[in-house]
Amino acid sequence: MFIYRESSLLEEGTEEPVKLVMFLVFISVTAGWAVAQTDAEESTKSKITALEQVWNQAYKSGDTTALASILDDALVLVNDDGSVQTKEEFLTSMKMLVSQPRAQQQQVAPESLNVHLFGDVAIATGVMRVKGVERGKSYIRRERFVDTWLKKGANWVCVGTDATPVLH
Repeated sequence: MFIYRESSLLEEGTEEPVKLVMFLVFISVTAGWAVAQTDAEESTKSKITALEQVWNQAYKSGDTTALASILDDALVLVNDDGSVQTKEEFLTSMKMLVSQPRAQQQQVAPESLNVHLFGDVAIATGVMRVKGVERGKSYIRRERFVDTWLKKGANWVCVGTDATPVLH
């Protein structure tokens, strides 16, 4: 015996197995997509973490070429004193800092780092410890930072960064 349902002929008693098969196919496809999405997100987070490490190492060593390669031309940089710099101004200040024998970054190390993804935008937040010598005096500072990364073509570049002193 056949019954007519929603423009199709189904043998009586086969409706439930068809629903089960459709449900299992849906779950399989969704699970596969979720795993692929998670892998892609983890890969992107790893890339941003690596770029943050490049930034820290280049800053410590005064490598303006490396910094230039990861900073967008339209960069907005807010320093820990509240001043704002463009990419060009920041790189120029780095060159001047490197040329001063009494100023030296001895260590730039992240104490924490979290990466949040929003499509082609990644926000890296954390706390870094900066140790160095300035005008003959040693210092250690902790700063909370927010770096905004944008995917342009195949590359990620930093378009905005802010550092705020941690005073407690």
